[in-house]
Order: sequence, then C-alpha cells, then structure tokens
Amino acid sequence: MASPSSQQQLRHTVEQSLAFSRLKSAHQSRPKKLSTFFGVVIPTLLSMFSVVVFLRIGFVVGQCGLYQAIAMFLVAYFIISMTVLSVCAISTNGALDAGGAYYMISRALGPEFGGSLGVMFFLANVCSSALYILGLVEAIVATFGPAGSLQVLPAGYWWSLLYATGILLLCLLVCLVGAEIYAKASFLIFLVVMIVLASIFISFFAMRPRTILLPAALPVHNNTGPQPPNMANFTGFKLDTLLGNLDADYAVDYTTGTMMSFATVFAVMFNGCTGIMAGSNMSGDLKNPSYSIPRGTITAVIFTFIIYNLLSLMVACSCDRILLQRDYSFLRDINVWNPLVTVGVYSSTMSAAMSNLIGASRILFALARDDLFGTVLSPAKKTSHNGNPWVSVLLSWFLVQLVVFTGKLNTIASIVTIFFLLVYAAVDLACLALEWASAPNFRPTFRYFTWHTCVLGIVGCAIMMFLINAIYASASIAFMLLLLLLIHYLSPTSSWGYISQALIFHQVRKYLLMLDVRKDHVKFWRPQLLLMVSNPRSSVGLITFINDIKKSGLYVLGHVQLGDLDTLPSNPLQCRYDSWLSLVDHLNIKAFVNLTLADSVRHGVQHLLFISGLGGMRPNTLVLGFYDDCTPKDKLTDPALTATVPTQDPEDERPPYHFPALRPSNDGMGENGKVMGPHEYVAVIADAMKMMKNVALARYFHQFDRASTISSSPGKGALYVDVWPVNLLRPDSSSYVDTCSLFLLQLACVLNMVRAWRHARLRLFLCVEEGRSLRGSEEKLGQLLKELRIKANVYTVPWDQQVALHWQRQGEAGKRRPTHQSQREEGLGKRGLFEEKEGGDGDYACPPPAVRFLYLPHPPADTQLYTAYLRQLDLLTEDLGPTLLIHGVTPVLTTDL
Repeated sequence: MASPSSQQQLRHTVEQSLAFSRLKSAHQSRPKKLSTFFGVVIPTLLSMFSVVVFLRIGFVVGQCGLYQAIAMFLVAYFIISMTVLSVCAISTNGALDAGGAYYMISRALGPEFGGSLGVMFFLANVCSSALYILGLVEAIVATFGPAGSLQVLPAGYWWSLLYATGILLLCLLVCLVGAEIYAKASFLIFLVVMIVLASIFISFFAMRPRTILLPAALPVHNNTGPQPPNMANFTGFKLDTLLGNLDADYAVDYTTGTMMSFATVFAVMFNGCTGIMAGSNMSGDLKNPSYSIPRGTITAVIFTFIIYNLLSLMVACSCDRILLQRDYSFLRDINVWNPLVTVGVYSSTMSAAMSNLIGASRILFALARDDLFGTVLSPAKKTSHNGNPWVSVLLSWFLVQLVVFTGKLNTIASIVTIFFLLVYAAVDLACLALEWASAPNFRPTFRYFTWHTCVLGIVGCAIMMFLINAIYASASIAFMLLLLLLIHYLSPTSSWGYISQALIFHQVRKYLLMLDVRKDHVKFWRPQLLLMVSNPRSSVGLITFINDIKKSGLYVLGHVQLGDLDTLPSNPLQCRYDSWLSLVDHLNIKAFVNLTLADSVRHGVQHLLFISGLGGMRPNTLVLGFYDDCTPKDKLTDPALTATVPTQDPEDERPPYHFPALRPSNDGMGENGKVMGPHEYVAVIADAMKMMKNVALARYFHQFDRASTISSSPGKGALYVDVWPVNLLRPDSSSYVDTCSLFLLQLACVLNMVRAWRHARLRLFLCVEEGRSLRGSEEKLGQLLKELRIKANVYTVPWDQQVALHWQRQGEAGKRRPTHQSQREEGLGKRGLFEEKEGGDGDYACPPPAVRFLYLPHPPADTQLYTAYLRQLDLLTEDLGPTLLIHGVTPVLTTDL
C-alpha cells in the first residue's frame, strides 16, 4: 500500500498535469485561421523580396558583377535551402506551436539552447524590422527629399528618424489588431508587389535607352581624385553593357561613404534571404503548421531565387556600372510608370517590417510562456480576447524603435545577417541531433533531408558568419553561450525532453558494446562498487565515503524491498526511484540507483549482483553496512520532518526525497529490529565471494562526517588512513603480499588519490611477534610499496603470542557461546593491539585515523560457524570508529608498465 506522502505526491503530480493540459487546451482552442498561402507563402515572399529586390539588386550587381552576384545567390540559397530542409523535417515531426524556429530548437535541443537562440532570433527579427523601416525611409527621402523629383520633405538624421518612427507606429497598429488583419493587409501588398514586378520586367523591354541623373553622394575623406559623374545611362539590352558588368568592381557606397567588399555586399544581399522563417514565426496562427510550413516555405524560396537571378541578368544587360553603383532607386527611373516602383518599394518594405515585428512578438510570447527567464518576461504572456499577445507586440515595437536610432541601413545589415545565420545553424543542429539520436519518435513525413544536409547547412552558416564580420560573429556566439549558461542555472527543469539524453544514450550504448570484458587487464582495474543501503537516512556518511573511493568507476546504490509481486497490484519500486535520484543530486555524488523486490535480503542482493550494470561495467565489489546493534541516527535533513509552521502552499515545501522514518533497534521487528538475522548476513558475504566479488563491511560510518573530517587540518598532514593488511583472526596464516592484502593497499591508495584526501597520510601496520626481528619482511614490504608507487609509512606493532593464540582458539570454538569473561578478554586483546601506548613506531593513538582498513577473513565453510564468525568481527572492530573490513578476491595491482 502506498504511503500517505506518496499518495499526496501522486495527487500533486496529477493536478499539475491537469492544469497544464487545461492551459494548453485553452491556447489551442484559440482560432487558427491562416492557410498555407496566406500564412506562409505571402509573408515569406514579402520578407524575402522587400529591400533587396527593389533597392539593392542593382547595388549587388554593380559592386560584385554578374558572376559574383549569381555566385552569391547560389551560396546564400544553398545555405538557406539546407536550413529549409531541416525546418521542414522538424515541422512535420509533430504538432508545432507558437514560436516558429524557437519552438523547434527548444523542443529539440532543450531549454538552454532553445532559450538562448530564441533570444537571438527575437533580436534578429527586431533588427530586421528596423532594417526594413530604414530602407523604406531611404526610398521616401530619395523620392520626396531635396534630391528627389518632388522635393517636398526635408532631409537629415532627425527628419529620417521622425519618418521611421511614424512608419513603425503604423506597423504597430496593424500588429496590435491581430494576425488576421496582418494577413489581409499582406495579401493586398502581395498583389501590389506582383504588379510592380511585372511592370519592371516589361520595362526592360519596353523602355528606350536614356540618361539618368544620379543622386548626390556623401563626400569621401582625403579624396583628391576626379569627381564622380552625376549622369549614367540605361542602355537597354546590349552585349557591351553585359560584358562591362560581368566582373567585380567594388567601390565606395555613396550612402555611407565606406568601401565595399564581398563580405559587406553579401551581408546586405543575404537579408533578402532571411525571410524564410516568416511563415514559421506564424506557426501559432496557422490551421495546420506541419502541412503549411514545408510547402509554403519551399514554394517561396524557389520563386524568389528565380526572380532574383532573372533581375540580376536583366540589370547587368541593360544598365551602366555607374548607374548601378550610384543610384539604388534606378528601377523607378526606368519603369514604364515611375510611381509604380515607388509604391512597390513602400508596400514590400512595409510588409517585411510588419512581418518581422509580428514574428518578434510571437517569439517573445513563446519565451515568456515557457518561463525560461522567470518573472522578467511575465508581462509578455498577456493576450487579448482573440489571443493576440499585445504586450509582446509593444515590447518588440519599443526595441525596434531603439534600433532605428542607428539611422543607416547598411550599418545594421551585418548584425542582422549574423544573428539569422546563427539561428539557421541552430535549426540545422537541432535536426542533426534528432537524426543522430535515432529516436524512434523522430519520423517526419518530410524525408528529403539527411544528416549530410544538416552538416552542410551548419558549416555554410558558420563560414559565412565569420566572412561577414569575425568580430560580430564571435560576439554573437559569446552572447549566446552567456545566455545558455544563464538559463541552465536559473530556469526550472522542463518537461520537453532533452536531446542530449538521447544522444548520450546512443553514444553510451555504442561504447558499452565496444567495452569488451575479455580485454580487461589488471593495469586498468578500477573499483566498481555496489553499496547496499537499507535506509539512506542512517547511511549518509557511508554513501559519501564510498563515492570517494570509486575512482571514476561504477557506483551503484542498491536497495532490497521485501515483498512478493504476485500479491501486489503493481510494481512498488517505480514510485521510489525519484526519491533515490533526488538523494543522489542532494548529496552531489556520481551514482546509479538499482532497486529490487525479493522475498529476502539475501535473494535481493543476489539479484543485484547478477543483473547490475551492463557489459564491461558491472560491480566487482559489494559494500555492506555492519551487522551490529548501534542505534541508527537520521543524518538526512528533511524539511517535512522539521517544519512546524504551515505555509500558504505546503506543496512547495515538499522535500525532494521521501524515505521511511528510522525504526529503533528494539521495536520488536525481527531480531533486534532488523530485516535479516546474523546467519543470513554472513551468507550474503559468502555468496558475494562465491560470485568472485570483493567484499567490504563498513562499521561506524554513522560517525563519519566528510566535511568536518576533510577540513580538519587541510595541508597539515593531520589526516591519517590506517591499513592493517593481515588477518587478525589468523595471523599465523596471513601474508602481506596475498591478494586480499594487496586489495586493501589498492583501495587505500585510491582514497589517497582523491583530491579531498591527498593531504592524508597512509599508515601501514606490520604485525610482528614480540622479541622477533622481521627486518627482512619490513624491507621486503617497503620495496613492494616502492614498486607499486604507493607512499605509506610502515609501522611495526608487537603481536602478543598469547593474544594470537587466543584469537586462533576463538576461531576454532565453533558454536560455543562466549561467556562474559571471554568477551572481556577478547576485548582487552583487541584494545591492546589497536591502542598501543608504548613509544616509538607503535605510538599512533594520537591523533586517531579518519578511517581504518582491516583485513576481512573468509567466512567459514561450515555454515553453523557463521554466528561465531560475525561475533569475532564485532569484537575486532568494536569502538574503532569508521572502519572498513575488506576481502579481495581478484588481483588489482601490478608492477608492470
């Protein structure tokens, strides 16, 4: 039967799930009315045309020449095509919600990458909206300014800022009304742009050659050469004109006075390709995002690629290089009806600005709804009655207004391009990770992609970022990493699923298969520990200590729950794993958890020894707590046990782990309140040795406090670890170089290699019979330590012959129950050994060691002697403080290279 706390936790989990489901249902119940054409094709086309098609197509060809212009379009469209394939794959792999690229990245790569790149994508849309507004202002000033044909508007920085602010307010009004009005306005603008494009193509054939007056250029500093001409020619289709426009001829940009290069021109041109996410940004307003986004985006990309290349070819065949370099509005001058191009420029740039503004607001709304930045973005969650996130729209508008203060279109083009390239690379990375993880649930209906296309997209984006501006690219990546760390440490755990877990699983499985147990070698042995824990409340000291001696090996916390699955309605262990994993996190240890259900502790331990681990990662050492009558002490802080004042929401104060309270040793449960008797306990030890597992028995580790022990005298050598590599029950049959003794040395050395224990001193005790010189044995042991590269101080301890014989007789005593007098003698013999007060090498009682490593004898073959065996171990280790009784069965040391 589940405990009340478990039932309460389950009820809390169910309530949270229902609340989340109601919130999601409420969001999904909002009307989504946009089709593929209105919601994806039109916004994407208008965003990709915008400034470049009307104001920068001549700039690109004039600076780069036709060859490089076409090469630029090929490179740019190759990069975005790889990203489009990734977008199509992710968007057809399940339901897509508001947020577009942010939603795809966050749900694929997790909140850290998703949140950081979501912020970058939001800023990219903000800057791009400002870019289009500045382009529109530039077109207005060119027509109505002092150098224009009408000359009705004043020019200058502040006047341009005023015009940009007015245009931005108009975009804000449309976006505040909602996506439906935006879609209708976009359709009207789309019709206008198509009519203008048709008139441009007709004009190349219909218009006769003419001379065009060039606008005034900014003065160039230290320019002592001839003044540039103020007239240029539209020649119509001529071979000479085409030949003159084939090669690159980079010159000064007449609007900024800066010298152009391939990188700067590509940055301006690439803005015509960054609109591929316009449809994805509207994912929350589409009827069927998984259907509309792939088809609409691919259609828009192919159409714009054809139009750009046709326009580049026609411009190169019919316009002088000077005209292309010195007049970005020349398409208006050569059109059959001049105002038509002006209307097209105004319409397309206005639409692109609105598209990026509404896209930025949707990304900000998605970021706020996911609570990645806590309460900072909470106001952005607010929506109107029809679901329009009006607060997000206002915040996005404010940031666009700040960017508009830069005043020059080409100034922010590089920043916008790098931000978009970074986001495109992240989308490719998300698709690549999903593909490499080989998760069964990643089965998009769009299959025209491979991991090769994802890699090509990532590499292409990275190369172009640094070609455009290495400083901006490096700063953008650093900013993204800063956001990533911020979200990692501040945001709550999400329920989206982490792609890192799938990738780790995929790689771990592959490497586990490569970890061949037949290739194990003693040189590369490391402890792989299974620690059996009855109740973690009384085992905190032991759990943390065993974590120190694992030496990057496997560490498993094992627990046996008594019961029979046939009599239970469900698996009682499933709900307990969360508590154990929370304990691992709380204690900051690197351990796995393995729980089992069995009819006895002995059978449960057998289960765990047989099945724990995978392949070459299996426990080779079993660690048990000692079987004694010590009263357990609760060392695990539990707010649920100490809270006396109820809070407004007691659910928030629930501890992350739930373990039963400790039972007193005399509560009448079993023998001394234990779940197994001494005979079964020794049988568990014997079973482990039969299975060729090393065994360690830990006693008095409830007295061990790692923090106080390690920090007692750091760096002063006051921390000692004592090693007794001799069978104290049978000293006449032991050797300092047998497998078990060397195993003790290895574990002590491993502990000494841990950073926190490096200042500890190993003390190795060599027991000698009184009056007998063992200089040869001492030298032999010292030489062995030198060959094994173990630094330890060797101490000789007198071994009283009567005590030795007494221990031997006790080992042969069989089932005879000891009298009070015999127990007293055994205790005196043991204390005489471990608390030698004589001077010289044997005086080590002050200071006492932090932990002792003792030799654990093999259990007797006669099972009737198990109780006597355990009693002798109890007397041997009584009142010694934290002690490990260790028995090794496998070689772990070698002197070979």
